[in-house]
Amino acid sequence: MKSSNRGVELSESPIRSLIPYARAAVAAGKEILHLNIGQPDIRTPKKALQKVLSIPDDVIAYGSSEGMESLRKRVAQYYEKFDIEISYENILVTTGASEAIQFSLFSCFDPGDEIIIPEPFYANYLGYTQMSGIHIVPVSTSFEQEFELPSTEAFYDAISPKTKAIFLCNPSNPTGKLYSKASLERLAKLVKDQNLFLIVDEVYREFCYDESFYSVLNIESIRDNVIVIDSISKVFSSCGARIGYVVTRNDDIIQAMVRYAQLRLCPPHFGQVLAEACYDECDEYLPEVKQEYSERRLYLYERLSQMEGVRTYKPTAAFYNVVVLPVDDAERFCKWMLTDFVYDGHTVMMAPCDGFYIDKSLGKKQVRIAYVLSKDKLAKAMDCLEAGLQAYNTSEHLVEVDAI
Repeated sequence: MKSSNRGVELSESPIRSLIPYARAAVAAGKEILHLNIGQPDIRTPKKALQKVLSIPDDVIAYGSSEGMESLRKRVAQYYEKFDIEISYENILVTTGASEAIQFSLFSCFDPGDEIIIPEPFYANYLGYTQMSGIHIVPVSTSFEQEFELPSTEAFYDAISPKTKAIFLCNPSNPTGKLYSKASLERLAKLVKDQNLFLIVDEVYREFCYDESFYSVLNIESIRDNVIVIDSISKVFSSCGARIGYVVTRNDDIIQAMVRYAQLRLCPPHFGQVLAEACYDECDEYLPEVKQEYSERRLYLYERLSQMEGVRTYKPTAAFYNVVVLPVDDAERFCKWMLTDFVYDGHTVMMAPCDGFYIDKSLGKKQVRIAYVLSKDKLAKAMDCLEAGLQAYNTSEHLVEVDAI
């Protein structure tokens, strides 16, 4: 027996596609410096972890399909810092942002509908739309313009009778771009005029370094059109807790999502306890975390700017950077770094950017770098990357380079 066609045809995540080569590298004794995945190394809030460890329950029972009411009320309270007034009844707790995205797509689209997404985009969006039978219509952003949001005209040109929504990630994964209030409000006029949904993944909202974050939940004219995706994974360094949210004032969409939520019964209990405790600790926790990421960002930008042939820019938010490398093929180079290269006992793993585009040729020489390592490890990674680029362009079979 064989698997289904949809199982075979589902796109593989470029973020994890090189894992078999990474495992082989580890087995060969190499230390891998992971710049390929947004797994923060900053500690999860300590008091929140202690809250989970001290849970007194004798039985971990099923909870509400919508999520714990106390957590939903705490999230609504947290949103007030962004001048967002939202009822806890407009918040649905999900098993990570991944499920929040799936519920949003299942609740807003029918198979065959179209969704407009600026590219490059978070690669797993492609898998979610494929699972939902939805067709992505990309509008391209450019490295030269530091991935600024496309013009309103570009979005209009992408609309067809099958278009149901525009989907953004703001701040952006993979580009580290923060979209401005002005650009979002221009897009809102289009959304209102065309009666579309505007779905925005805002999980990196706390990590904006040069400008203030502005949420589409603040745009009153499209209050019924907006669906926001959120999560504790990145902001509280709690990726494994698997707690996310959908936030929308559209009651029809919330009710549709609740029906999907009932099918999976309830979100993780321990994760919800952790999440609620994290919000109680956020005022003392987040400033230090944001400062740490900002320092890493500036260090990464400085090092990349000094590498011969490398093209980069200073990201304004999140903890990602798309970088153009002086290589023939970024995916081939990333694989080579794992299979054929070692520098002072270690190598670097990055995410090739071709998987973040519909038109894969646009990302052929690009990689996404996640600056989620300490500055000491980032320094090692940049030394290794620089040596690897020099070696790759001068030798086809170099196995090891000694650190100077």
